[in-house]
Amino acid sequence: MKITVVGAGNVGATCAENIARLELAPEVVLLDIKEGFAEGKAMDMMQTAAIQGWSTRITGTTGDYSKTANSEVVVITSGIPRKPGMTREELIGTNAGIVKSVVENALKYSPNATIVVISNPMDTMTFLAARTSGLPKNKVIGMGGILDSSRFKYYLSQAMGVPSNDLQGTVIGGHGDTTMIPLTRLASYQSSPVSAHLSEELLAKAKADTMVGGATLTGLLGTSAWYAPGAAGAALVASIVRDEKRVFPCCVALNGEYGQSDICLGVPVVVGKNGWEKIVTLDLTEAEQAEFNKSAAAVRSMNAVLDTL
Repeated sequence: MKITVVGAGNVGATCAENIARLELAPEVVLLDIKEGFAEGKAMDMMQTAAIQGWSTRITGTTGDYSKTANSEVVVITSGIPRKPGMTREELIGTNAGIVKSVVENALKYSPNATIVVISNPMDTMTFLAARTSGLPKNKVIGMGGILDSSRFKYYLSQAMGVPSNDLQGTVIGGHGDTTMIPLTRLASYQSSPVSAHLSEELLAKAKADTMVGGATLTGLLGTSAWYAPGAAGAALVASIVRDEKRVFPCCVALNGEYGQSDICLGVPVVVGKNGWEKIVTLDLTEAEQAEFNKSAAAVRSMNAVLDTL
């Protein structure tokens, strides 16, 4: 079995390293278009194997998709990253061409692979991959909601002074600063509602901080974050190849669920060997459903840009 990560930048390399350390497959292929870049990253990571005690083989390649043949999962991280003050939406024009090319080339050699999309704007890139790949809809998954939910739990944990692992928190909707929906009403701490531990004001702040979590890091780092996105991508891959049936909020194709169709948007799904296997329906309030509809409208308007390219 083989797992391919396309894009050897910060996110792709971090994702590949996490996959290797978890030993999710005998071989991980790291591909990039920059000469020698993926090969160097792969060599560097392989030189940590003896120190850390894992046996995965990491192969780097400059654009040779034949080396990715028979991959069970292809993770797409390639594209230009965000810079300070830049929205995810501004990346559409450049990244759409990159993602479309990656999907086409990867599927030539791995026609039955599950595609995991991390490239931004993630909802639109997932929609593009689903539309152009010809794969069954359950074989294309956008990672964004896993990352956003991790950030949500981080901000809740900071406000409460408790470990984030003791918290449950889900973010649905689009993977954007104005389109994601942290579900504060459903957030819990050891089976107790978070609203019982935090004031309405602090809950609202955690929600607001989550929504600009990516932009906050971009402002601090000068580019997009990579540790949490890479780890989130690896967790999604793990649930696929190990058939873990974990429930993750992911960007998937909707066909009437949550009142939306012909769109890829973040909702809780069961993830296993067949990709996403089931959409979990949450009982949203009227206000939450209105937020979801607003998020869908914003993502749909971004998707429309694809038709102008």
